[in-house]
Amino acid sequence: MKSIRNPIAAAISLLSLGGSAALAADGDTATAITIYSSAQPGAISPEFYRPVPGQGSPPAMSVPGYALVRDDRQMRIGQGRSQLSFTDVAALIDPTTVTFTSLSDPSTRVLEQNFQFDLVSTQKLLLKYIDKQITVDKPNGNTVQPITGTLLSAIDGIVLKANDSSIYSLPSYTSVRFPDLPGGLNTRPTLVWDVVSPAGGTQKTRVTYQTGGITWWADYNLIFNEGADANSGMLDLSAWVSIINQSGATYNQAKLKLIAGDVHRVEAPMQDVRFRREVMLEAAAAPAVAGFVQKDFFEFHLYTLGRPTTLPNNSTKQIELFDQAKQIPAKKVLVYYGAPMPYVYPTAYTDRNIGTEMNKKVDVYLEFKNDKQFGLGVPLPAGRLRVSQVDKADSSLEFIGEDKIDHTPKDEAVRVKLGSAFDVVGERRQVNFAVDTNAKWMEEEIEVKLRNHKSLPVEVIVKENLYRWSNWKILTKTHNFEKEDARTIHFPVKVPKDGEVVVRYRVRYTW
Repeated sequence: MKSIRNPIAAAISLLSLGGSAALAADGDTATAITIYSSAQPGAISPEFYRPVPGQGSPPAMSVPGYALVRDDRQMRIGQGRSQLSFTDVAALIDPTTVTFTSLSDPSTRVLEQNFQFDLVSTQKLLLKYIDKQITVDKPNGNTVQPITGTLLSAIDGIVLKANDSSIYSLPSYTSVRFPDLPGGLNTRPTLVWDVVSPAGGTQKTRVTYQTGGITWWADYNLIFNEGADANSGMLDLSAWVSIINQSGATYNQAKLKLIAGDVHRVEAPMQDVRFRREVMLEAAAAPAVAGFVQKDFFEFHLYTLGRPTTLPNNSTKQIELFDQAKQIPAKKVLVYYGAPMPYVYPTAYTDRNIGTEMNKKVDVYLEFKNDKQFGLGVPLPAGRLRVSQVDKADSSLEFIGEDKIDHTPKDEAVRVKLGSAFDVVGERRQVNFAVDTNAKWMEEEIEVKLRNHKSLPVEVIVKENLYRWSNWKILTKTHNFEKEDARTIHFPVKVPKDGEVVVRYRVRYTW
């Protein structure tokens, strides 16, 4: 009779019990895993992928991603028809995606498949032993009192009928001893196949399947150094891949691939997964260590790690995506968006009070080009960009803002929002408004003031939405403008140090 001293550890202790063992892999094994992410950049907060000291495990959440796993193993297969158990699969496997192939004998095939995921736990063992005999150690001061009897209930503790017909209600106990491991329970998730093989023997097999509970995303760390003027500078950029594995399996020395792009899937309702993980960090030890190699793959981009890596279950791993790019020219862009308005045109907006609410903040962006000339020129997967700047007083790095980017092809511009300017403010107001609903026209005059309290001149883009109707014409203007789209115009403006600039324009709408 086996003894379990801690009921919480019942599932672990029972690994040593007998029962129908799964057929272990024999000989060489090889694992490859391709991870697909549906995580929005920056959507996963750090508390969901690392434990907080003193607070135990992080809260439960669903891991927004999945993976395609390929497992090559040498396996012994009986001649004719036999049953084969395949262990060490991910607990969150989608059994409908499983494929089995014998690379040694193509005539070997699977007739039926069962995925057995009813795993051993204290509660499941107790439920299996209802109306059967077990032995429970009851606390009795500094000692324990063993009680053997028939288990009547395992809800809110244990109710036991002893051999002398006494009934014991035990809300707590120190250990439980079971005669053996009952059928129908497994110590690991297991695929059980009904296999037919004309030749039998040891064969090299390949099993592929999809699993949930795993995702990846990119993190970019940027260091900005200001140039001689206030509107430009240089960037150093490093990129890392972060991988969360909560699939219920460890992938040892696996060939790792990552897919970047929007791959369409039929989504099922997602279940919460409890995150318990350790944080791991893997970096290239030297330039000779093989990193990720990128290539086009269908309409997506595939990143293949040039060395095997291990992805432990319940862990987060970080791997360098590509070598750090240095001295990338960057431009600081200030944007004043005084009255962001939606583009909805059920009728012309003739109410003069619409759009008169004002925003005073001038937003700050950092812009650079994903260009090979400056050490980039590679597809950038969606991710979060964190920007720091060197404090020249003590050479320390100080955080100045972060943003997220979507999948960005090479040779495209990247614009990172860092926050709002402290010393540059804007003011927007409606100067004049006239409307004639019979003649179907209206005119609006807008004035924007920009004040710069810095000791250097700055360049600001005044962004204006022409939201009242789709048919418009600028009648008068104080500055030249650029048309961003059919409903948005930009006024590039230079504001002197400790100075003010006034932008005014009059627009006519007709319908």
